[in-house]
Amino acid sequence: MTDEIAAARLAASWLLWYPDTDLLARLDAIEAVCAQAPSAVGTPLTRFTSHLRATDLVELQKHYVATFDTKRRTSPYLSFWTDGDTRNRGLAILRFKQAYLEHGFSIGDEELPDHLSVVLEFAARGDRLTGDALLVEHRVSIGLLREALAKAESPYAAVVDGILATLPPLTDEIRERMTQLARQGPPQESVGLEPFALLPVLESQGGRR
Repeated sequence: MTDEIAAARLAASWLLWYPDTDLLARLDAIEAVCAQAPSAVGTPLTRFTSHLRATDLVELQKHYVATFDTKRRTSPYLSFWTDGDTRNRGLAILRFKQAYLEHGFSIGDEELPDHLSVVLEFAARGDRLTGDALLVEHRVSIGLLREALAKAESPYAAVVDGILATLPPLTDEIRERMTQLARQGPPQESVGLEPFALLPVLESQGGRR
């Protein structure tokens, strides 16, 4: 994975977060990253940043809540699409957490480990092979989210279009890493280590929140 794709994933992670003044302040940096990414990735992300610039912040926030916080059919939690609200989902979430802890990556307490924004940040700033494995393993979930957003006529469908364009093919290396992840048990620690340094291209913009 190139640095341009990693940076675009981090940008997409921010775009999937709750819109606030911090996000709006990052738009110039995000659009600069999108300009360096392949067109299949950068174009839909830039289309969404144009929407952010043209829409009142209160309206953006209302749409975010209505889309992601109140509608199950557009859930950003990847294991929800495979396991619903069953006990299996708890185990799936633990697998995400274990993958992060293995590489000393802490997500804090703001979101569950299977939130697409969190997975993208790990794939960009943590271990890229493991990030690829997690994303490819949940390609169908991401695709279903994209279809649900498009059906709801949500501008966030463009963000997921850009994300899907970053996914690599299922190589032998990624397949082996997916097998290793499947064999791992639940985390042995409840607190992770300090996160990796931010990608240089977005370094001046601070953290995810």
